Amino acid sequence: MTVKDGLAAIAKDVVGDVQKEAETIILAAESEAKATLKSAKEQADKNYREKIGQAKLKAEAEKRKIASVTEVEMRNRLLEIKENLVDAAFEKALVQLKNFAETDNYCDYLLKIIQNAAERIGQKNLIIQVNAKDKDCLTSDVLKHLSKKLHCEFKLSEKTGDYIGGCIIQTNDGKIIFDVTLDNRLQELKPVLRVEMAKILFGESV
Repeated sequence: MTVKDGLAAIAKDVVGDVQKEAETIILAAESEAKATLKSAKEQADKNYREKIGQAKLKAEAEKRKIASVTEVEMRNRLLEIKENLVDAAFEKALVQLKNFAETDNYCDYLLKIIQNAAERIGQKNLIIQVNAKDKDCLTSDVLKHLSKKLHCEFKLSEKTGDYIGGCIIQTNDGKIIFDVTLDNRLQELKPVLRVEMAKILFGESV
């Protein structure tokens, strides 16, 4: 073998080694690139799933919030409607009471509640206060008849009240006062009547 041939053989071996090393480096780089790409894809998928999950949770929360607000608004609106209807019923009741106070039977009713109140108070001297119109029902003869019947001295107050009807009865010293006006009796019955009217109107209480 000549020197030239020997150098050629050595050069060939060196080139082959370099080529193998280069191929090894390339394969390692490709493998690392694939691994990096795979890892990046998995992380991206994970991030995507997390964001989607968070978005779904937020959407559900917003949906529940909106539904809750809507339900509250509907309930409040329904309560408002119920209250308006009940109030309207009371307004009609007031009109009926005013109409009753104009009937022929009203004076008999007034005398009856005076008698009941006087019996409950159990005092000998009582002052009766009525509105201006109802003074016509309590003439001196009527008061004398009541006094004799109940063994009690009645005095009609010069003051008049601003109410639909009925009366306010009190002792001379003012320590005992009975408010049996139509207005007051309706107010006292209002909670009970509200429940009863709600049952009639809505089948439930308000």
